[in-house]
Amino acid sequence: MKRFSRSQSVVATLAVTALALVGCSSSESSSGSDGSNSYSIGIAQLVQHPALDAASEGFKEAFEDAGVEVDWDEQNANGEQSTAVSIAQQMAGKGHDLNLAIATPAAQALANSIKDTPLLFTAVTDAVAAELVESNEAPGGNVTGTSDIAPIDKQVELLKELVPDAKSIGVVYASGEVNSQVQVDELKKVVAPMGIEVKTQTVTSVTEIPQAAEALGDVDSIYVPTDNMVVSGIASLVKVANDKKIPVIGAEAGTVEGGAVATLGIDYEALGHQTGEMALKILQDGGDPASMPVETAKEFTYVVNEKAAEAQGVEIPAEILDQAERV
Repeated sequence: MKRFSRSQSVVATLAVTALALVGCSSSESSSGSDGSNSYSIGIAQLVQHPALDAASEGFKEAFEDAGVEVDWDEQNANGEQSTAVSIAQQMAGKGHDLNLAIATPAAQALANSIKDTPLLFTAVTDAVAAELVESNEAPGGNVTGTSDIAPIDKQVELLKELVPDAKSIGVVYASGEVNSQVQVDELKKVVAPMGIEVKTQTVTSVTEIPQAAEALGDVDSIYVPTDNMVVSGIASLVKVANDKKIPVIGAEAGTVEGGAVATLGIDYEALGHQTGEMALKILQDGGDPASMPVETAKEFTYVVNEKAAEAQGVEIPAEILDQAERV
């Protein structure tokens, strides 16, 4: 079975790091025992689900790999925007050396509260549309980071291989997530020349997902974008899909873990590590977020769930199985 979590040895390493930092102020940088700098970093995560958790783990791993000690201040908004705003306001007063926001709503909240220290984001699809940066090439302020924009054209090709006769694609997404609307618009653009209809339902809470999935009707397939609310409640959408024998294609591996058939998606742990490398350039090399371009994922991977394929009545082609990681 493919595992997407860090090993126990990483947890142990973090524990040792935390003990080493006892007595250090969370608002000050200090010299480590080996002469390297120790930093205070805040992490604000929108909600707990495999993709965002992996991004956080990858970010911290970048510091471990570099041998840099960090006093971590990790907060989770549990999917509540009001909580994300409260966390951002608290972090603004803590004087961290750098802050990380994981997912668009968390990034927007931090960006509104933190103006004078470096702020990085990850798991954000379109930082310009979210008004986090002036442009991806020249962010222009104290904010930059990594985008999780998915290769939607390639994912549609995957969907067509799994469901060759598909004439309709259903999408459930959170009405308050800018990144999701960006992906839905791109999906419509990609499939329009193919004569495929995109049917959508929006939700404002996880509890609305089953009803929204039912309201899609008899679509030929369901596409799940990197929508934090829907991914955190993926089990309820998958149940509807299984009952109706509708294949579900995900935008990232966490969705496949949760019961989608397949994806050609981002390794969020690698994306988080990439963001951590950007943070190190800022903290150790004097990098300026204003002139550090927003980066995108460097690689994409097929991930398949053969049990989900059986439950949803679809056969995964051998050529995809040969290349894919299984969950």
